[in-house]
Amino acid sequence: MIRIAVCDDDKSAVSMHRKVAEDCLRQCGCVGEITAYTGSENLFYDIAEDKFYYDLILLDIEMPGSTGMELAQKIKPFLPDVRIIFITSHIEYAIDAFELSVFRYVPKNELDQRLPGAVTDALRLILLEDGKVYTICTNSRLEKIPYKDIFYIERDGKYASITSAAGVSRVRKSLQQVYEELGAEEFLYIDRGCIVNMIHLMQVKDGQAVLKNGVALPISRSHLQGVKEQVNMYWGSHI
Repeated sequence: MIRIAVCDDDKSAVSMHRKVAEDCLRQCGCVGEITAYTGSENLFYDIAEDKFYYDLILLDIEMPGSTGMELAQKIKPFLPDVRIIFITSHIEYAIDAFELSVFRYVPKNELDQRLPGAVTDALRLILLEDGKVYTICTNSRLEKIPYKDIFYIERDGKYASITSAAGVSRVRKSLQQVYEELGAEEFLYIDRGCIVNMIHLMQVKDGQAVLKNGVALPISRSHLQGVKEQVNMYWGSHI
């Protein structure tokens, strides 16, 4: 089941956004649950105190109390993988939204044209990621690691070392072999011996790839320009 939250201080906007989400769930053939909020504090309380989980949040930026931008910053530690669609009338927020790894930014004057597509794309990505796992199979163990949980993969002698939310797993394969088996656009070489998952990439700064878990990995000079181009292309197609 896909869980969606809609938050806007305008009750009519909440109803409209909820209807869009319901239509998109139906069109995608998804089973979903939608919770509506008219206050950012209530949404944050449910997430932080009552441990509500959401896959997708439709969030207005201009709200009394905590703004949508402030709320997104507070939510991330509790729901690091949540997809957030920002809805706002102020175009200058787009840059900040990108820095927060927000899935998409929808201007209020283009809601009818862009919101259904944004929600549909988010649902498809959630379904796609939920179904993708990397399997390590040996004589002694079978381990399945969800793609969305993988932070980065490093060459470790004759092994590839996979760092994920669950810890570190080693598989006796070359880094290139693991990369080819993954076969997903979100995985990117930043060095001959290291691959990162762009889903977890917060920024490229000072020759390093900074990830959501706080790890900063060096990018080789020969890869730096290519990394920047691929990151821009990847997020350009998802924002």
